[in-house]
Amino acid sequence: MSLTRRTQIALAGVVAAGVAAAIVVVPSLNDDTSTDQATVAARDTDYGPEPEADSNLVTQADQISTLATATISPDTMINRARTWLTANGGHQVPYSMQRVWKDGYRQDCSGFVSMALALGKPGLNTVGLASSSSGVTKHLSSTSQLRKGDLLIDASTSDGDFRHVVIFEKWANTSHSSYWAYEQRGSHGTTHRTLSYGIGKDNYDPYRPLKLSGSSTGGGSSTPSTPSASWPVLKSGSKGTDVRSAQQLLIARGYSIAADSSFGPATRSAVTRFQKAHALAADGVIGPKTWAKLIVTVKYGSKGNAVKAAQNQLKLYGYSLAVDGSFGAKTKSATLAFQKKYHLAADGVIGPNTWRTLLGTR
Repeated sequence: MSLTRRTQIALAGVVAAGVAAAIVVVPSLNDDTSTDQATVAARDTDYGPEPEADSNLVTQADQISTLATATISPDTMINRARTWLTANGGHQVPYSMQRVWKDGYRQDCSGFVSMALALGKPGLNTVGLASSSSGVTKHLSSTSQLRKGDLLIDASTSDGDFRHVVIFEKWANTSHSSYWAYEQRGSHGTTHRTLSYGIGKDNYDPYRPLKLSGSSTGGGSSTPSTPSASWPVLKSGSKGTDVRSAQQLLIARGYSIAADSSFGPATRSAVTRFQKAHALAADGVIGPKTWAKLIVTVKYGSKGNAVKAAQNQLKLYGYSLAVDGSFGAKTKSATLAFQKKYHLAADGVIGPNTWRTLLGTR
């Protein structure tokens, strides 16, 4: 019989720890504090069986509070999820199926999602999040319908794997083969990284929270006229085009670092120095307040690394551009097309609103 990676991990833990460990596998609270942002498939994550539906560690249907009576915006949901990245003394909340965090929510994947959605404490389990009887989500017919705040849920154990749920933030590429997500996972705790759960053939299905404001309640063909955009959060361990753009903006601000798309010690040091110079909290993390100070408005005729940063972002949306640091006719044309598509003021100038949309809409 062939076992999946997650099943092998769980069985290995049982053998190593003895029969008592078979009751539940609880990862160490000394979790890795780095944000792992490598694209992974579902089988690369380890987590264990959740509490049963009638457990006192699981919110009952009649205790689902805020979401049942009020809406929550996608931005608010993502911001709530983001708080667990640094809630543990500047580090992520550790994973546990038996413990609850200081805010009252269980520290596993479904407890984390319940927290982000402001559901009753200590949180639903994955089956509860996916079940129509709970009245929390609806099943989507395709991952092509995914929007910020939607969920990818594996509520089945038919493949021998344990159940899991992640929060969709935005697409990581124009081919929609991976996406940025927030999740609570074993041995790591809260993470923000690119994933491919649900894109291939696996047990993950897309779901939409019913009271997520801005979500279409029609037949699925309509799309919001203006997508919500929020600044990405970059920190030690982050990788990708957003990191490269941030590095190019730091270079444009006079900091000598390599634009290598990897958020390492040199980038963190530059970010910390930049934050101190601009009276920001010097935590080495590029969040909304740091982005607001870091971006540089560029327009036709501008040159330099800030233009390269903008060109890198435009290329992610499929615009054919040379990343040459020169804001010429092609860059202006791409900027105008992008602004019109996302219902921004179409002036061809990449200022704060266009920067935020470039960085926070995918």
